[in-house]
Amino acid sequence: MKKLIHKNMLKLVTLSIIMLSAASTLAQNQFGGLALYTVRDAMGVDAKATLTSVAEIGYQNVEAAGYKDGKYYNMTPEDFKKLLTELNLTPVSTHQSDINIDDADAMFADAKAAGFEYFVVPIPPMGLFKYYQETQSMGMEGGAENLAEILTTLGKKSEKAGLKLLYHNHDFEFKKDKDGVVVIDYLLEHLDPKYVNFQMDLYWVTKAGADPVAYFEKYPNRFKLWHVKDMDDQGRFAPVGNGNIDFAKILEHKELSGMKYYFVEQDRTFDMKPLEAIQISHEGLKKIGFK
Repeated sequence: MKKLIHKNMLKLVTLSIIMLSAASTLAQNQFGGLALYTVRDAMGVDAKATLTSVAEIGYQNVEAAGYKDGKYYNMTPEDFKKLLTELNLTPVSTHQSDINIDDADAMFADAKAAGFEYFVVPIPPMGLFKYYQETQSMGMEGGAENLAEILTTLGKKSEKAGLKLLYHNHDFEFKKDKDGVVVIDYLLEHLDPKYVNFQMDLYWVTKAGADPVAYFEKYPNRFKLWHVKDMDDQGRFAPVGNGNIDFAKILEHKELSGMKYYFVEQDRTFDMKPLEAIQISHEGLKKIGFK
């Protein structure tokens, strides 16, 4: 009986060593971040299998985009955090477009419980964001000053909850609004960095005809996170390295920008499957020099 117990214990120890070795190997090969918005459809079908693939491809950090009714991808914040830990994935940031002042405290508590460090407001909140079907373009109503006031209120609540609030750009913020105000400039000049900073989407900045590096130079240390996605010759989203954005040049100025983390994101992958696209992007990150 003692021999049998000893034999079984040896098997368990050996299995544990193998599992730890596999996890260690996986961890050594993981780097960079993925915005889960890219694989949103797959996350809706089988979040665990999708996240397993994300880890196996080689990503280390994730940014969520699937919060609803107090849950992340139909999991409690605690269960979501546990699953990520099992897969050696780190929850860094969450995009939550339905944030509003009344529900902010509860949302921030859930984000904190899930292990996130950054809470990203991905579009002007509380009904300010507009999509104009006739021109297939984005915009906002209410004015830059109004948006800044809302973000400041949210930023103070976020700071109290132990989170860092960021605002994510598209292209319209880099163009003059009907009042002649460049929204992103107004926000950068009027928002207190103690409460609100920014996630720069490098594709949308480029799409707007603006220069990311020029913004880093004018507003240093304000862009804590980046969205890294490429642009093809048609101006469409493309896997990193398969387009014409000069990421190497931008990357040279990461310290000036204040960037702490970056995330691959591709809103649409067209004829390519999202998991295939993010694998190509991960290889592209390596070639460009992202770590």
